[in-house]
Amino acid sequence: MNSVAAAVPSAEGLQPFLHDACVTLYAPSFAISHADGQIDGGAEGFYHADSRALARLTVEADGIAIAPVRGALDGADRAAFRGVLRGLGEETPDPAVTLHRRRRVTPGRLEETLEVSNAGRQNVSVRLIVTAATDLAAMERVKSGHTQSPVPATATADGLDWSKEAFAVRLTSTPAPAAVDPASGRLEYDIELAPGAVWTAVLHCDAAHEDGDQFPAPAADSVPWRTPVLRSADRRFDHWISQSAADLDRLRLTDSEEPADQFLAAGAPWFLTLFGRDSLWAARMLLPLGTELAAGTLRTLARRQGVKSDPDTEEQPGKILHEVRRGTQDFHDNFSLPPSYYGTVDATPLWITLLHDSWRWGLAPDQVEQLLPHAESALAWMRDHGDAGGDGFLKYIDHTGRGLANQGWKDSGDSIRHRDGRLATSPIALCEVQAYAYEAARGGAALLRAFGRPGADEWEEWAERLSDRFRSHFWVEDERGAYPAVALDRDQRPVDSATSGFGHLLGTGLLNHEESALLAARLSAPDLDSGHGLRTLSSDSVGYNPYGYHIGSIWPHDTAIAVHGLTRAGFPDAAAGLSAGLLTASAGFDARLPELFAGHGSATDSVPSPYPASCRPQAWAAASSVMVLQSALGLSADVPGGTLTVAPAFAEAYRPLKVEGLDVAGGRLDITVAADGTAHIEAPAGLEVKRESVTPR
Repeated sequence: MNSVAAAVPSAEGLQPFLHDACVTLYAPSFAISHADGQIDGGAEGFYHADSRALARLTVEADGIAIAPVRGALDGADRAAFRGVLRGLGEETPDPAVTLHRRRRVTPGRLEETLEVSNAGRQNVSVRLIVTAATDLAAMERVKSGHTQSPVPATATADGLDWSKEAFAVRLTSTPAPAAVDPASGRLEYDIELAPGAVWTAVLHCDAAHEDGDQFPAPAADSVPWRTPVLRSADRRFDHWISQSAADLDRLRLTDSEEPADQFLAAGAPWFLTLFGRDSLWAARMLLPLGTELAAGTLRTLARRQGVKSDPDTEEQPGKILHEVRRGTQDFHDNFSLPPSYYGTVDATPLWITLLHDSWRWGLAPDQVEQLLPHAESALAWMRDHGDAGGDGFLKYIDHTGRGLANQGWKDSGDSIRHRDGRLATSPIALCEVQAYAYEAARGGAALLRAFGRPGADEWEEWAERLSDRFRSHFWVEDERGAYPAVALDRDQRPVDSATSGFGHLLGTGLLNHEESALLAARLSAPDLDSGHGLRTLSSDSVGYNPYGYHIGSIWPHDTAIAVHGLTRAGFPDAAAGLSAGLLTASAGFDARLPELFAGHGSATDSVPSPYPASCRPQAWAAASSVMVLQSALGLSADVPGGTLTVAPAFAEAYRPLKVEGLDVAGGRLDITVAADGTAHIEAPAGLEVKRESVTPR
């Protein structure tokens, strides 16, 4: 947890800042507070299932200042805060009376334990005041920064109740307060403490929607992956893996239509729900820990795969959705998203590739086969709907006028722009989406052939035609040489800015070796490689902004994808540099990397600056740690072919290294890389282990 002072309340109509917040999480619930534990402004509060249950929960001592001393996370779902009641019972400069506030979040419940201790030699008296209030606001209203009207409370014998539109919240206290005032939301306690005495109260806030949770929490002991333990020469790496594992555990949700299927919510606070792209990428990054999460994610999205054409939701046959919410999100007059929204161009090919990669990592053949009809529908969507203009490229346009203007992962309205700063005009064909489509077509063909279904040759030919078209339409040149444009605009003109999207092309098969070498050099240059990760937009571009959401900031998952792509393409030195930058950044965020952070870079900032409204924790930022580890080990699986490959690509900085608790084909995989580079691998029986050395190119 950052030790920054409490944030200034957000201005009306501006998205609240979160960079100095403490977030305790157990999806679908979480709490956001100041670093001292107080909940009292902006986006702070206790939330359950996209609704704010409490907007205020503060603890004060009547007439006595409480000085914060320390606040810290304990894993993902717990935090603790200590403060000193200044002057109370003190005979020396030493503090005598302290407040220890312990927080725990579980699904639908916030628990706060208040403990006042007297370590002095005097009897002391104090009135402790807990103040609670709420607006029961929907998440999108909180995110918009507009103040919501408070909901009046009803007093009970041991606390307060609130309710609105089938959402009910109850705050209870043990012991019961001496006084409850529903008008002010105050619970008051009269405390008498002898020397050495301790007073304790436990607050419970319970929140529930009348119709239940759309995506309930799974059982605590049903984690659908092995939890890895890393011991390396770089303790930052170990800490990053450990904190990421704790956060990912608490980001798990289940499909209410089939509770056995789990997936990862995208991130807290803004995106704690099912997101096609985010959930798919996170599951793909975690494949070295097992295939169960991937299978649950694939099935959950397959149940909601498009079956008809609906211009209001952008649903199309075979299309994989973008996000699911409880109700319509009304941000403002020109931006409103339906509960099930399909405005994404990349989730569909990513779904196909996750199915293919899961098969390679050992997903049971019967589970793969059950999903093949959905894969065929997704492939057909790429051909029949994704390529709406018939030019052979996947592209998007918002036909509703109130949806997402950009529908790749860089989905902010100003993200796709020319080198001179001009915004691209829709329909837009993104460079990385063509790589996803190529990889999906090739992977889909491999699945069809392996399971005796028709169409494999057709999709391999489709992929090769796409590769040829990409080479002839996307490549542009500047004073540093050739590179692919970030996109083609509605007139098929290249949108010629240099972006981190290069990393998403590598290792997919779309590029040849010479093209890959050009991009490896580009990604290693200081305009993109900040020293803390990849900037989303080259710092040489007009419009570059280190605080721009997709125009200069750094996204950990984006860099991890580039690390993996560079490794697959045979450029471990370039991958090592980006990996080292992410590790430096992770240490700057106490191993809980945010969704994104500012792109100033190591040349000016030894520690990266936060992007103030970023989600933290966030699924694919946390899962990036596993993808970087996989890349360092050069780990790949071909279970249908009976092989596992380990080719330590850039592990020198981390060895000796031992990772226990990886998974392939449902069996445990442990890997040790000694200081001299010798690898010892304990893999499941029946797999041939290939140890390969990597020669940097």
